Amino acid sequence: MRFAHGRQFAANPVQQPQRNPLEPPESPFRPVEILPGAANQRLILFCDHARSDLPPAYGDLGLPPEAMRRHIAYDLGAEAVTRKLAGLTGAAAAFACFSRLLIDPNRAEDDPTLVMRLSDGAIIPGNAYIDDVEISRRIETYWRPYRRACADLVEKVRAERRVPVLLGIHSFTPRFKRKARPWQVGVLWDQDPRLAQPLIRSLREDHGLTVGDNEPYDGALYGDSMYELSTRRGLPGALIEIRQDLLSKPEHCDAWAEILAGVLQPLLKREDLAREEYYGSRALCRLS
Repeated sequence: MRFAHGRQFAANPVQQPQRNPLEPPESPFRPVEILPGAANQRLILFCDHARSDLPPAYGDLGLPPEAMRRHIAYDLGAEAVTRKLAGLTGAAAAFACFSRLLIDPNRAEDDPTLVMRLSDGAIIPGNAYIDDVEISRRIETYWRPYRRACADLVEKVRAERRVPVLLGIHSFTPRFKRKARPWQVGVLWDQDPRLAQPLIRSLREDHGLTVGDNEPYDGALYGDSMYELSTRRGLPGALIEIRQDLLSKPEHCDAWAEILAGVLQPLLKREDLAREEYYGSRALCRLS
């Protein structure tokens, strides 16, 4: 069988690791990295698609090296922006240390795209024949520890009777399906406008940026990181998407972090971001 990237593979499925779904991986692969942040900082950053790494037991999922450098494997530049932004603001941060091709930490546990068999034209051989047992193994070993670590950061701030402010950092391709994406940065949000709308205004008016309002993606997705961490808890939150051609060099990533830090610092002083308020979710309306 010949796949889209041109390599030859046998018709038989790629062999999956044979372990009990609840057992830890054989290698010391860390599914999540946490930066604890400053003691008095309410801002929490989460970077769902930080890396393209795969645990040794999974090899390369049958993909060539160039595929793991594409956006299908991770969000280019997102980790660098998040790490710099955490340093500038004192925010806590969580990084998923595994590729989204293994399992997507920004999808609900029952989302059909949780483990992708096909991504932007590339067949993922190591996922093509995946069964429920293997999906459960990846959930328990990688997806759930990351989600739990993010939630722990949130609950730690809440336990101190302070209201966390959540910001996800992602990046997007300049073109998708042959169509150019004009936005330099996007702000994704559901129905809670407290963080998203001031972010959009400041990025447009103070920095002259072309900003997508729920572009290039809609921020209302049931069970995604923002839904679980902020929407359903009544906490202010949003996702930032930066176009990947604007993150091609380390200094570009640093510059974006500096822009975001400058925008966020005054916003964190707003009284409406210091309250838990439930706005509901457009994602739930779609499910009903």
